[in-house]
Amino acid sequence: MRLNKFLSSRGSYSRRAVDKLIQADRISINGKIARLGDKVSEGDEIKVDGELISKGKKKKKPIYLMFNKPLGIECTTNTNTKNNIIDFIGYPKRIFPVGRLDKDSEGLIFLTNDGEVVNKILRSENNNEKEYVVGVNKKVNADFLNKMRNGVKLNNTVTKKCKIEKLDNYSFKIVLTQGLNRQIRKMCAQYDYRVKHLKRVRIINISLGKLRLGKFRKLTSLELDNLMDKIN
Repeated sequence: MRLNKFLSSRGSYSRRAVDKLIQADRISINGKIARLGDKVSEGDEIKVDGELISKGKKKKKPIYLMFNKPLGIECTTNTNTKNNIIDFIGYPKRIFPVGRLDKDSEGLIFLTNDGEVVNKILRSENNNEKEYVVGVNKKVNADFLNKMRNGVKLNNTVTKKCKIEKLDNYSFKIVLTQGLNRQIRKMCAQYDYRVKHLKRVRIINISLGKLRLGKFRKLTSLELDNLMDKIN
């Protein structure tokens, strides 16, 4: 098995991350510096920066799911909560949502058992993009869009500048790089707009696509590699 596939199957790195480590001469196989395309087996001694990482029992492979959350589902691991996301999905292994999506909102959310990935995605200084489609009760005009994109004062903070684009008279697309509680709804309310429906359609490089409402699937190898490359 190729070295990059071997290490990624243990959940330590993405294949692209392994290739970068190989190119930097940071991985060795049985005492020799690894090269791109090298193949390994379970008995080989593999080290990254001198630290043995592959010998012994194979690590449990992490789980990475994307879910199209319907309205009314609570993003909590507390199974005593009615309509919680864990019971709704019914996945056979322990997973947890990456961040939150309001009960009154729908769309894309990740679930995983990889705490390190959760921290990297949620870390605000990483400026990870999240894209939403929003419907409101009043006509969207240029003044409203300009105010929204340049930052809105909410209590003791001002939201980061963001990308926003009118879709039609009563809806717009917005891309945020922060995740304040009910942020879009509060931003709109500052200008007397009420959100009628809100759907998250993208997180970083992963788009909702044709995933049906209420369904989930595993991230593909390509999606996962690109995601890891962007958050690492």
